[in-house]
Amino acid sequence: MGADFRRFTWANGVTQLGTQVTVVALPLTALLVLDAGAFELGLLSAVQMVAFLLIGLPAGVWVDRARHRPILVWADLVRGVALLTVPAAAVLGALTLPHLYAVALVLGVGTVFFDVAQMSLLPAIVPKEGLERANGRLEVTRQASVLAGPGVGGWLVAALTAPFALLADALGYLVSGILLAGVRAGEQRAPAAARGRGWRREVAEGITFVLRDPVLRRVAIGGALTRVALGACAVGYPLYLVGELGVGATAYGLLLSAAAAGALAGAPLAARLAARWGAGPTLYGSALATMVLYLPASATGSGWRLLAFPVFSALAGAAAVVFNIAQLSYRQRITPERLLGRVNASMRFLMWGAMPLGGLAAGALGEWLGGYAVFAAGVAGLGLSYLAVVLTPGIIRAVTHAR
Repeated sequence: MGADFRRFTWANGVTQLGTQVTVVALPLTALLVLDAGAFELGLLSAVQMVAFLLIGLPAGVWVDRARHRPILVWADLVRGVALLTVPAAAVLGALTLPHLYAVALVLGVGTVFFDVAQMSLLPAIVPKEGLERANGRLEVTRQASVLAGPGVGGWLVAALTAPFALLADALGYLVSGILLAGVRAGEQRAPAAARGRGWRREVAEGITFVLRDPVLRRVAIGGALTRVALGACAVGYPLYLVGELGVGATAYGLLLSAAAAGALAGAPLAARLAARWGAGPTLYGSALATMVLYLPASATGSGWRLLAFPVFSALAGAAAVVFNIAQLSYRQRITPERLLGRVNASMRFLMWGAMPLGGLAAGALGEWLGGYAVFAAGVAGLGLSYLAVVLTPGIIRAVTHAR
């Protein structure tokens, strides 16, 4: 794979490293610096994800109408500048929860455009027959960053305080933007006639394509349930592990790295499993394994029981990354190029748009029943969300025969 793919991979890795620092530092800024409660943490998680509901579908139309690379660069730059305002406000003594909510919203908007454009640009960089391999390499880079990021984030919070730890993510976005500016993929804008059909019609094309495909439809359902569970985890993890079990910031970051460690080991296997067993069995088997492996993590507690979280998170992470690579490669393979942005946006809208519900519900549940209830509900929900695929064994044949 050529120089464009290498730049693309490095930009993905740098962005993800910084993002994982923010996963640790942003809620801890609210919790430790601004004394936020469970509901405020839930709202912070929800605000960042609400962009998928507000602009998720129009973003797909925009991406299909324009060249993808400039969208990626601008999304990185805007997110980097937004994060820089947090330590600046902390220095001035002006940092507030509304400020964090505003930054979270900007991050969410930038992420919507970046993710849709990134998934849509990859098929212009690599051939279709190399998508599993390319997505696998991207996942290795991403998961290496995810593995290191929470630990680095916890260390930075302990060493610099939470607001200043966010500088790492801001710099990561700026570096990613510079790398992506050097990508020279042979992509073209949509023809003027295609761009003049109206937003509603173009949005409907993407949604209709997803809903008519039985595989994409079930993956979207499962993905929506997964994001609801992740919204609960974003609240439950710090409330239970840090607030109730007394885990320190550095140890907390390392615990969050366990799933990435498993994913880092699992990502290179996706292309090999698909080559040996076929795309359909790989997608279905990885969904079943992920479901079974997530559930025991809900037994996490004090003492030796704390080990349940990293052990089962790592095992489930290995299976989940194989599933993600399989379903994304399937989507990129079957979708016409002119629809790729809208189909990716539709999938993101259907899946990620549900995440704010998890954060808000988790915040309310945490106020009522405490951190463990939110933690257990989030972890169990991650496993059960794969039932949408597991209960449909016919999906194996559908994926296997896709062209």
